[in-house]
Amino acid sequence: MSARLSSPSRRIAAIGAVVALVVALVATGIAIGKNTGGSGKREPAAADAAPSADERQKVYAQLEKASVRRGGDDPLAVGKADAPVVLVEYADYQCSYCGKFTRDSQPELIKKYVDEGTLRIEFRNFPIFGKDSERAARASWAAGQQGRFWQFHDEVYAKTRKGDALAEDKLVDMARAGGVEDLDKFRADLNGSASAAAVKKDQEEGYSIGVQSTPTFLVNGRPIAGAQPMSAFDEAIARAEAAKKSDK
Repeated sequence: MSARLSSPSRRIAAIGAVVALVVALVATGIAIGKNTGGSGKREPAAADAAPSADERQKVYAQLEKASVRRGGDDPLAVGKADAPVVLVEYADYQCSYCGKFTRDSQPELIKKYVDEGTLRIEFRNFPIFGKDSERAARASWAAGQQGRFWQFHDEVYAKTRKGDALAEDKLVDMARAGGVEDLDKFRADLNGSASAAAVKKDQEEGYSIGVQSTPTFLVNGRPIAGAQPMSAFDEAIARAEAAKKSDK
């Protein structure tokens, strides 16, 4: 590797440059930059020759290292820190497809894979629709500071909410419904610098690896874009689990 790519930030940026091509050409036809059932910017797929399976797998491994955190005290994660498969989700609270995933697929994934220790889900705030999305993202982080991230998350996504439906007072109401006890602290955290920094960190991570739309998922680094059917997640999880076993 050249000296120019020696730092972690440059190395991750290089991964992002590669992944836009790789994921646009995977056999499933699902790409980070070009997807069905998702919201946000989508670019045309590149027309170059498809990379080999080995080349794709190398990129997936790099993406896994760049995106998976496995923090044992991460309130925006569910599942064992040492689970063999990690699904990282990049989402916006105004994205209807993100809500569809939360309502339709997330409960089944938790019941089928998280509860028995195979899967860990790590959520990343990736607001792409402006200030209302950013406010909701900060609010989810604030709920997490009181151990109620997932309850608040599910409350917001219980139906499609846009614009004024994500005003601060409405977010406080949803926090109350989600079991957040100290609402004064919730407001302070929502408007504080720590929540802004946490959301920015998630955004920068997503952009650095080529995420362009929501929802985007990485399953041990392998991209799934858009609100795909449960079968797509079943297949990706089975493939990732098998790969981990073969590596041992």
